[in-house]
Amino acid sequence: MINKFFAGILPHMPKKLVWIFSKQYIAGETVEEAIINAKKLNEQGLLTTIDILGEFITTLEEAEANKLEYLEVIDAAEKAGVDGNYSLKPTSFGLLLDERIAYKHIREVVVKAASFNNFVRIDMEDSPCTDMELDMYRKLKKEFPVNVGLVVQSYLKRTHQDIKDLKDINSEDAPVNLRVCKGIYIEPEEIAFQKYEDVNTHFLADIELMFKEGMYPAIATHDIPLVEGAYKLLEKYEIPKEKYEFQMLYGVTPALRQSILDRGHRMRVYVPFGKQWFGYSTRRLKENPKMAGVVIKALFKKG
Repeated sequence: MINKFFAGILPHMPKKLVWIFSKQYIAGETVEEAIINAKKLNEQGLLTTIDILGEFITTLEEAEANKLEYLEVIDAAEKAGVDGNYSLKPTSFGLLLDERIAYKHIREVVVKAASFNNFVRIDMEDSPCTDMELDMYRKLKKEFPVNVGLVVQSYLKRTHQDIKDLKDINSEDAPVNLRVCKGIYIEPEEIAFQKYEDVNTHFLADIELMFKEGMYPAIATHDIPLVEGAYKLLEKYEIPKEKYEFQMLYGVTPALRQSILDRGHRMRVYVPFGKQWFGYSTRRLKENPKMAGVVIKALFKKG
């Protein structure tokens, strides 16, 4: 109840106050700031995936603007020599307004990344978007076999079957590339596991399935039991280090991140930036009120 209370009031607090917390997890408001921070991560031996903040939009003009911004970001990041790729949310390209136009915009972004032999990750959003985003991934992968990936969420009860269903587009030369995360959106019990233990069990089952099928999992977690579970699976199936990676959010559990890196595993950091950081931060609090307690602690710790 306390977390829900604070999650409700934080969106109404002054942006400068919320920024005290948010700046640890946001790589800046501008592409210049994002590139500087991405390069700093590269210097530490970390790969990156850059994401422009902003999701649900109301006009196709906004979708066009988001596409153009992504094209500019890719040009700037490649020119700067950032060692990383790109992530995007289809709703910010108009997925819920016009699926065809959203696909066209996202394809242009993939074309731009592919021109640099690079890669775009399609983020998975809440359940009304799942089928559309799976279909989009299938269609893009057919044209760009090694330049596009997807995110799946282990708390959705359908995810294990969704991974199985992707076997038909998997190959040794162009493996299905999925970031496996727990999932942050609030979903009903009918379609999503609610208990921590259930989510973790299915997370590891999804990773194991991908290893068995020769797919490329991006193991996205800050949860020590899941990291240790992933280690056991890597050992069990003798997976080469180039066949997977770990991923973490910018600013989250840096000590755990470093420990994974020190063991010789590939680690990629999700680098979100943009002027819509306030909406991103407060929306995440509404979706997951447990985060509010962390916010309040951070505010008091920083005075």
